[in-house]
Amino acid sequence: MGQLSIKSFFGGRAHYRVGRAYHAVDASSYLILNEGQTYAIEIQSREPVESFCLFFAPGFVEETRRSLSCKTLSLLDEPASCSATPIHFFEKNYAHDRILSPALLKLRKNLRNRQPASLLEDFHGIVERLLRVHQATWKETERLNNLRLATREELFRRVCRARDYAHAMFAHPITLAELSRVACLSPNHLLRTFREVFGQTPHQFLTERRLSEAKRLLARSDLPVTEACLAVGFESLGSFSTLFRRRFQVSPSQFRLSKK
Repeated sequence: MGQLSIKSFFGGRAHYRVGRAYHAVDASSYLILNEGQTYAIEIQSREPVESFCLFFAPGFVEETRRSLSCKTLSLLDEPASCSATPIHFFEKNYAHDRILSPALLKLRKNLRNRQPASLLEDFHGIVERLLRVHQATWKETERLNNLRLATREELFRRVCRARDYAHAMFAHPITLAELSRVACLSPNHLLRTFREVFGQTPHQFLTERRLSEAKRLLARSDLPVTEACLAVGFESLGSFSTLFRRRFQVSPSQFRLSKK
């Protein structure tokens, strides 16, 4: 079991298995894992892998939140209280954002350039941003109307688990029944909730994920169009080409030529 941590990668891709959940982390996102969470990691990438992971001491985040939320008089009376309420973050992929990501990138840059850095001060700033991300994510649960708070949060965690599984396993055949098992929800319940939270169906999300990865492969590798199509999970070159043109207003072959 580990500490609360932020997992990020700036080269290659890492797969984290966390209980029923499965997360793929690459340069487009970061992953938050709570204190005490067990996980297994596997690197599945042909590209050079660079990881950048931050670990936080027990109670560090809770005490920071207390200092931000309590009245000044309380902080003066008890500057180092140990009664801060534990925080349970949503364990999911977070797309790089304008809140936390700039601080991660700045710290990584400073460390790579061996510039003087006050790590403790930097970590306090990162935690403040992490708490802002948590608050913004919590607000996303409000899309699930007419549910008690605890039910809403648990349902949100489960549907995020299904989305992250689809995000990680996009190159494999994935069925609604499989995603339902990952989320521990019935297929219909998952379908309705997924659409309510993310504004699209699991199939639509998976198609978009495959198209985005195909676009990346065509731009950054020499794979033939047919091989790129199969590598991202499409079974028909014809349907892939139609969907690619519809999404990016250009055929896969024309897109490849434009990048040369």
